[in-house]
Amino acid sequence: MLRNFSRIPALAALLLALSATAVRADAIDGDWCHADGRKLSINGTALTTPAGNKLTGDYDRHHFAYVVPAGEPGTGAKVSIVLLSELQMRLKPPAGEEQDWRRCGKPVS
Repeated sequence: MLRNFSRIPALAALLLALSATAVRADAIDGDWCHADGRKLSINGTALTTPAGNKLTGDYDRHHFAYVVPAGEPGTGAKVSIVLLSELQMRLKPPAGEEQDWRRCGKPVS
C-alpha cells in the first residue's frame, strides 16, 4: 500500500504540467474576425486594420486603441478594443454600435 502513495507526487507533477500547457495566454494579440467577414490583427503595438493598413497603437494585454488612418471610414477618430475572453473582444468604432469580434479559426488548406 505504501508503494502506491509514492506515485502521488509524480502523478501530481504530471497533471500540473499537462494542465499548464493546455491553458492559452490571456492577451488581445492575434487575428480577429467579424461576422461580416472583416479581419484585423494585433501583435503587440502593431495593428493591421480591416482595410489592410499597418499602424502602431496603444497596447496592453487586454486593451488596444488606435487612431483611424487616412483613407478609412472615421479617419482621425479613436477606436478602442477590449478583450472580453480568450475568444472574444469588443471594438468601439468612431461611429455606430460596439462590435463583438471573435478569434479567427486556423486557416483551412
